[in-house]
Amino acid sequence: MNDSTRQLGPLQVSPLGLGCMGMSTAYGRPDEAASKATLQRALERGVTLFDTADMYGHGANEKLLGRHLHGVRDSIVLATKTGIRTLPGLGLPIGLDASPARIARAAEASLRRLRTEVIDLYYLHRVDPRVPIEESIGAMAELVRAGKVRALGVSEVTADELRRAHREHPIAAVQLEWSLFSREPEHAVVPTAHELGIGVVAYSPLGRGMLTGSPAATTRIGLIDYRRLLPRWNRRNLAENLRQVEVVRAVADELGARPAQVALAWLLGHDPAVVPIPGTKRPAYLDENLAALDLTLTVDQRERLDRLRAVGDRYRSGSGVPSR
Repeated sequence: MNDSTRQLGPLQVSPLGLGCMGMSTAYGRPDEAASKATLQRALERGVTLFDTADMYGHGANEKLLGRHLHGVRDSIVLATKTGIRTLPGLGLPIGLDASPARIARAAEASLRRLRTEVIDLYYLHRVDPRVPIEESIGAMAELVRAGKVRALGVSEVTADELRRAHREHPIAAVQLEWSLFSREPEHAVVPTAHELGIGVVAYSPLGRGMLTGSPAATTRIGLIDYRRLLPRWNRRNLAENLRQVEVVRAVADELGARPAQVALAWLLGHDPAVVPIPGTKRPAYLDENLAALDLTLTVDQRERLDRLRAVGDRYRSGSGVPSR
């Protein structure tokens, strides 16, 4: 891996992290052997940021990381999130609860599942409209003072919410969906983060796999894959989105690269401080993603990519809490 690093508040991390959600939920059946191999390969390749949440598989993903990363705990940055309530089993979201009492309980449960004494980066997964963000962040700040958390983050916030959270306690990172197909963060949240000196972590930088153009992520997704419920995957929208992915594929062909690498290279070039966390549960795809760090796009290629826009919303209207 390229040996440059990124700063998230007091935490120094690899320029590409690993999103671990798909190892336990959302994208088909879990495969622990493959996930273990991917985690091991990530360590070998110098990945240091591993991202999970208490809702992923209703705690199953945190347990997975606890089992397989416990022995290297001092050499990695472990990030998890709280604030979304889920059903046991698949971890389907059923609402929000970012009250101080629940945050305190959730942190203790995450520490046990992760088999660690301290969480490096603890995110508020979603802002609970019933709880002022200052109260949620205040409760998380108590965990920092107690030595149970090193740094705080927020996920999917507005620019105003980011400022309010940062006034309550220094925020190390804001996590948001940012990719060629999800450009909204560029308008207000990313500039605000840069102004305040807050790191930016981009989840789903491959558009939940759509930007790879892989049939397994687009036209042949499994029966228990939650992308079947998302607007960008309905038949009409998918056809148009795949036509746009062909632009990514054309650029990849020009560079002798893969579409996923082009999509990541675009994001890395757009903001040299961003930390993308593409998710995968296969070592081969991990290696493919890491190769994006050595890929350089021309001005013309960037301009062609900049014109792309996804068709369809990120989430279903009225579907409740998004499952990321």
